[in-house]
Amino acid sequence: MRHPHTRTTRRRVIGALVAGLLCAGGLAAPALAAPASEPAPAVADGLALTPPMGFNNWNSTHCRADFNEAMVKGIADLFVAKGLKDAGYHYVNLDDCWALPDRDGNGKLVPDPARFPGGIKAVADYVHAKGLGLGIYTSAGTKTCNSAGFPGALGHEYSDAQQFADWGVDYLKYDNCNNQGVDAKTRYRTMRDALRAASAKTGRPIVYSICEWGENKPWEWAADVGQLWRTTGDISDSWGSMLSIAKQNLPLARYAGPGHWNDPDMLEVGNGGMTDTEYRSHFSLWSVMAAPLLIGTDLRKASQATFDILGNKEVIAVDQDPLGKQGTVVSSAGGRWVVAKEMKDGSRAVALFNESATPQRIATSAGAVGLPDAGAYTLRDLWQHRGYNTAGAIAATVPAHGTVLLRVSADPHWATRPPATELGLDGSPLLESGTPATLTSTVTDLGRTPARQVSVSLAGPEGWTVRPASATTAATLATGRTLRTGWRVTAPAGTPAGSYGLTLRAGYRSPSGQRVTNTLELTAAVVVPPPSGTSYLSDLPLLSATSGWGPVERDTSNGESAAGDGNPLTIDGVVYAKGLGVHAPSDLSFYTGTSCESVTADVGVDDEKGAKGTVAFEIWADGTKVASTGVLTNAQPAQPVTADIRGAQLVRLVVTDGGDGNDSDHADWADARLNC
Repeated sequence: MRHPHTRTTRRRVIGALVAGLLCAGGLAAPALAAPASEPAPAVADGLALTPPMGFNNWNSTHCRADFNEAMVKGIADLFVAKGLKDAGYHYVNLDDCWALPDRDGNGKLVPDPARFPGGIKAVADYVHAKGLGLGIYTSAGTKTCNSAGFPGALGHEYSDAQQFADWGVDYLKYDNCNNQGVDAKTRYRTMRDALRAASAKTGRPIVYSICEWGENKPWEWAADVGQLWRTTGDISDSWGSMLSIAKQNLPLARYAGPGHWNDPDMLEVGNGGMTDTEYRSHFSLWSVMAAPLLIGTDLRKASQATFDILGNKEVIAVDQDPLGKQGTVVSSAGGRWVVAKEMKDGSRAVALFNESATPQRIATSAGAVGLPDAGAYTLRDLWQHRGYNTAGAIAATVPAHGTVLLRVSADPHWATRPPATELGLDGSPLLESGTPATLTSTVTDLGRTPARQVSVSLAGPEGWTVRPASATTAATLATGRTLRTGWRVTAPAGTPAGSYGLTLRAGYRSPSGQRVTNTLELTAAVVVPPPSGTSYLSDLPLLSATSGWGPVERDTSNGESAAGDGNPLTIDGVVYAKGLGVHAPSDLSFYTGTSCESVTADVGVDDEKGAKGTVAFEIWADGTKVASTGVLTNAQPAQPVTADIRGAQLVRLVVTDGGDGNDSDHADWADARLNC
C-alpha cells in the first residue's frame, strides 16, 4: 500500500495515472499497444493458476482499532455463511498494523496482543478449519508503509518468512516502503528465495504478492519471482481512481497468465464512494482483466447489493477461467470501451464499458472479438443472467459509468434462445422544467430470428408527462430492423434541477412463443438555463463531475480527499478568488442551453503542497474539442484559455495528467467564466 500524502512516508495515493487517459469524447486515447519487452518465464510451481480471490482489510479499516482478531474471524465466518467460499474466495488477508512496532530480543516479529491476543497462528488455525487460507503483510524495507513504523523485512527475509510459514500463512503481500534505495529486483527475489526455503521446511506453499506499485515494471521480470505483481499505485474508493488504474492495467495483457498475474489492486466494491452501477463496472473490469479479486469492504457491514456484486458466479467465472488470458482492448473511441477475453471453451467474455457521464451506444461484432464465422451466436448477459441469439452484432446502450458484460459463443444451439434486442434513446435527456422535450426510443432486433409482437413503453417519475408521438408496437422485427417511437417528455413546472430516472421497456416474443421483456434504465437531467451576461462557473450548477482524488472544489484548490479541505487557488504565486479546483483526471459538465458564447479561464497546476507533475486542459462543446492548452507543468504561470461554444447545449471542462503518470496533479480552472 501507499498511504495518502498527509503521511510523511509516501507521496499521495491515488495511483499513478496512465499516460493519455481517454475520457468520453474528451481525453486523448491511451497507447494500448503492449510494451516490447518479453515477459520473464513463469515458475511452474502450481500456485495461483487462476487469479487469487479473497479479502484484505486495508481499504475498509486501514490501521483502525477494529482491524483485529474478531474482524478476521468474522470475515472467515461470512465467507462460508454467504456463499463466498463456494464462489471461489479463499484468502483472508491481514494488511499493515498487525505487529508491534519493535521486534523481540531475538529479532522476531511480535503480533500486537491487543489486536491478536491469540497470536497469528491461532487465527490461521481458525481460518484453516473453515477450508480457507490466511494472508499476511510486510514491506521490502526497514519499516512498513504506516507512519507508525512497524518492522519491515529488509535484512530479515529468511527469519520472517520462516515465522510466516510456522504460523501457517498461505499468502504474503510484500510492500515497497522504506526500501533504502536497494534494487527492487534484489529485494523481491530475496524474499522469494526465503519463502521457498521456509515452504520447503514446512511443506506449506505461500502465494507471493509483489506490491512495488509498478515502479520498476515488474511485469517484465517478476513472473519467476511471485505469482502476482501490482501494476499501479494504490486504488481509492472513487470513480476517477478506479478508472485510472484500469487504464494502466489494460495494456499489460500479454504479461498475465496462470501463476503470474497483473494486479491492479484490491476491490473497493461496497465501500460507499461509488454507485452500484460503478461498482459493477469495477468488478466487471477486474474480472475481464483476470485480476486478483480481493474484497476490500468490511463484509460485516455490507449491503445485499454488495454481496450480489461480489458473489456473481458468472462474472467470477470470467475472472477464474483456466485458460488464464487477460482481456484485451478491441476499441475505446470516445470512452466507449470494448474489452474481450478469450475463454478456454472458445467463447469470448466481452465487456461493453462506458466511461462517460451520459449513456452511450457501444457496439462490436463476433468477428471483431475473435470468434469464428458462424450463422449465429449465443449471447449471455452475465449481470441479467439471460441468454439470447445474435446474428453477430454485439451492442447495447450502456448507462453512464456502466458495463454490460456478455459471454458470446459460436453455439450450434443458438436457435433455442430468443433473439437479442438492443434498446436505445436518441435525443438529449436534458429538460427544462415545464418545457416539453422530444426523445426517440429504438428497439432493434440483433438476433438471427425475428422478434414478434413487439411493444415499447417509456415511463418517468410520478407527475411527469410522457406521451408517445408515433407507433409503440410492431408485428415483427426482422434481423437488423428497428422500431422507432417518438416521445414528448415534460417535467412539471418547478421541478428542481437534478437527475431523474426514465425507464424504457420493450416486450416481444421469440418464434417459439417465449415472452421476453428487456428494460433500459436511463437518467434525465432537469436543468436550469444559465443566466444572461457573464457568470463564474464556480457559482453555477454542475451537471456531472469526476475528479481523480477528492471532490471538485469551488473557489479553492482540490486539497485532500475531504470536501472543503482545499486552499486558496494559487498558480505560480498568483492567488485567485474564484474558480474550480480539481485533480487530474477530471471531467466537469455544465448546461449552456445553446444560449452562450464563450468560456474563459486562467489554468495551471496549483501551488498546493505536494502538487507536481503535468496537466493538460481541454474544453469540449457538445462532443467537439474547442480549446486545449497542451501540457503544462507546475513550474509555469497560469495560461489563458478561451473557447467559442456558440450553439452548444453542453460544455465539458476536462483535465488529463499530461501523460506523466504522476499522482499529484492538482489543477485549477481559475477565474473560469461563462459568457451568455
